[in-house]
Amino acid sequence: MVSVLQNVAIDCADAYELARFWSGVTGRPLHPDDRPGDPETQVLLAEGPVLHFNQVPEPKTIKNRIHLCLRPETSRDEEVARLLGLGATFVADRRNPDGSGWAVLADPEGNEFCVLRSESDRAAGES
Repeated sequence: MVSVLQNVAIDCADAYELARFWSGVTGRPLHPDDRPGDPETQVLLAEGPVLHFNQVPEPKTIKNRIHLCLRPETSRDEEVARLLGLGATFVADRRNPDGSGWAVLADPEGNEFCVLRSESDRAAGES
């Protein structure tokens, strides 16, 4: 017997607004019943678990012990620019001169996530 991953839960101060940000990141909708002010909201991903946002009273104070890694459909650099436009902040540059590596960003509540190279970036680097 095994367990099936149901969701990835993210604690936050404003569940609806953070879910809206991640909906923009992933291009996936919020649960149709979610409304502003709801203490729990979900982003319905195309495959796998949902992103579940829980409103909690305490603020984030330290680095995440778990984070999301994104592989964009466009180039990594174009996706970083798009995400910054959605409200992400740039945390650290882990990109290497050979094109490998990743960029570390944070969502509007400070939760870190990584933007990896796209498949086309990887293919261009391997040739």
